[in-house]
Amino acid sequence: MSSIVPAPIARQPWQMLFPLFVLIAFGALVLFSAAGGSWDPYASSHVIRFSVFLVMAFVLSRFSRELVLFFAFPIYGVVLAMLLAVEAIGFVGGGSQRWLNLGFMQLQPSELMKPAVVLVLARYYSALPVGMVPTLGALLVPGLLILTPVALVLLQPDLGTSLAIVFGGSMVMFAAGLPLRWFIGAAAAGAVLAPVAFFFGLQPYQQKRVFTFLDPESDPLGDGYHITQSKIAIGSGGFSGKGFNEGSQSHLNYLPEPHTDFIFATMAEEWGFLGGIVVLGAFAMILRWGLSVARASSDRFGKLIALGMTATIFFYVAINLMMVMGLAPVVGIPLPFMSHGGSSMLTNMICIGSLMLVHRWNRKAPRTGLLR
Repeated sequence: MSSIVPAPIARQPWQMLFPLFVLIAFGALVLFSAAGGSWDPYASSHVIRFSVFLVMAFVLSRFSRELVLFFAFPIYGVVLAMLLAVEAIGFVGGGSQRWLNLGFMQLQPSELMKPAVVLVLARYYSALPVGMVPTLGALLVPGLLILTPVALVLLQPDLGTSLAIVFGGSMVMFAAGLPLRWFIGAAAAGAVLAPVAFFFGLQPYQQKRVFTFLDPESDPLGDGYHITQSKIAIGSGGFSGKGFNEGSQSHLNYLPEPHTDFIFATMAEEWGFLGGIVVLGAFAMILRWGLSVARASSDRFGKLIALGMTATIFFYVAINLMMVMGLAPVVGIPLPFMSHGGSSMLTNMICIGSLMLVHRWNRKAPRTGLLR
């Protein structure tokens, strides 16, 4: 096959690209159904956005290590400035101020902060001497880099994205070699402060989401409506589903947000357990490839980037699936590569492009210049 397939195509990471294409195609079919059997407005824009961002990911994968190191802090600074701009001139939708109106799209800068935090922390720890990792210097500066955007995102308010930023940053800090006792101590402190944060830090609607998660049946037509309808949709799909474009929960508008946060429930109703296995299997292949890229990297900077970007995608997948199955509160986290949404697609494709970047570093020794 090496004599038939051109080398530039053969050396692409098909063990990741193939399941990625499966998720995109499957997502387009589900979005087609969610729109009542029409490619507009969801499925067509989903495929177009992916095509554009896939080109972006391939371009990103061509950057050199030196260029990425140089721009890590500036990229973080630009995204942080965008978060500040959201507070001043941000677009308000659904009761939250999270977006910047760019004309051709509504950009959610908090989504971009997820990979930006991973990148800047990987940059910081790659330059930190190994002997300084167990010191407070290895904790205070990264803590500030994480908590500053988290504070701005909480003002929007957006708890789910805040948790995603913290999770991705924490995974980089853990992979960098910070003492395990620090994480155990932070978890213990978090458990102690959780009641205080719940009653004084969360908005009333966020508190309701927690209560609903604990007992959704207490108000099935009110606060528990989302989770209840999602469970009904998933359960009614059975083993093989009701059939393509035959879902009653989404078509009759019982299932809220069938094209974004609850797209897995839309899929499960029509494709059943078998469809769920395909989706979970595709995500498992992508995440496994991401971890293999991190393991193969002998470069500290590349290893931290790969682990952080893989953790970011994992957080999206895990929280969304737990949310639609009633195992976590509804926090507005879309399902990567399937949900309709430009900002989330952009973020996840940045993660994919970053993994392809490290994969290329692993295959080829760096050379001087911006691109190699």
